Amino acid sequence: MNQAEVIAKLQTIFDNVFLEPVVLTPAISAADVPEWDSLTHISLMVAVEKGFGVRFRVGEVENAKNVGELADLIIKRKQEA
Repeated sequence: MNQAEVIAKLQTIFDNVFLEPVVLTPAISAADVPEWDSLTHISLMVAVEKGFGVRFRVGEVENAKNVGELADLIIKRKQEA
């Protein structure tokens, strides 16, 4: 699974979590999405873990600066499984 494939799957998850449409690119971050607050972030990360069958370590997601880095983290977790 490459970054583009992960982002395509993330798009579906984002569509289910956010009320307003968010068009994902590797560079987009929480700062770019007004609806992406701390509570939504928790819901989003739970949905991402379920959607990809991965578990993130404490603090790991906070280090991801944008969707591209989140996708890379998902790929890393999938490879370790």
